[in-house]
Amino acid sequence: QQQQEEEEEEAEGEAGAGEEEDGEFLGMKGLRGQLGRQVADQMWQVGKRQASRAFSLYANIDILRPYFDVEPVQVRARLLESMIPVKMINFPQKIAGELYGPLMLVFTLVAILLHGMKTSDTIIREGTLMGTAIGTCFGYWLGVSSFMYFLAYLCNAQITMVQMLSLLGYGLFGHCITLFVTYNIHFHSLFYIFWLVVGGLSTLRMVAVLVSRTVGHTQRLILCGTLAALHMLFLLYLHFAYHKVVEGILDTLEGPNMPPFQRVARDIPVVSNAVLNTTAKAIALTL
Repeated sequence: QQQQEEEEEEAEGEAGAGEEEDGEFLGMKGLRGQLGRQVADQMWQVGKRQASRAFSLYANIDILRPYFDVEPVQVRARLLESMIPVKMINFPQKIAGELYGPLMLVFTLVAILLHGMKTSDTIIREGTLMGTAIGTCFGYWLGVSSFMYFLAYLCNAQITMVQMLSLLGYGLFGHCITLFVTYNIHFHSLFYIFWLVVGGLSTLRMVAVLVSRTVGHTQRLILCGTLAALHMLFLLYLHFAYHKVVEGILDTLEGPNMPPFQRVARDIPVVSNAVLNTTAKAIALTL
């Protein structure tokens, strides 16, 4: 009887310990579940706030509106001014802080390059040249503007990135005039005249503006010489080497311009009757 009572007490103790362990396990599991839900809720809220902030930033047109809020009359006046070098360089010259005119000039230059490819003897095969023209024009505009802004920062020139983009963009007006005329009238002497006169005037305009905003002869020489060399050499590249480079790229990607494969009829030799008879007799003997 005592043994039976002891066994019952041990069974009750084990059952109580098991219930306590189950309760502790369930409590920890519930606590972890609550913590996981709270962390997930916090991460969801943070991600939602960041996404809404980014969407509101990129969807807000008011950020870009000042750079494109310009009248057509102002754009026309700035196009004419881009061909007239300034004379007063003792005080900083004013630079338009808008990007509508430069952007339209870059797209115009893209269209002129495509027109020049069609009017030249360049062979276009299976594809469009829109991507190459856009990459060349926008690459020059953005790349050279960034490089010149960095160089202007080193030379202590008083100019911002938007002003540099606007200045170089309006400087492409001379390139558009030169290429449009010389693509339709194929004379190298005429191109050199336009290159020196029209391209030189637009380059002198940019150089004069940078000189008025830079202090120091060495800084002016470095900054203006670099800009003038890049701007004039880019016009030479577009006229002489751009078509050849694009044609070379097409040859590399699509293979050389070879004529399509054609089948040529072969002459079948006439077999004499003696050879045919001999062959038939040999087959008959074999069988």
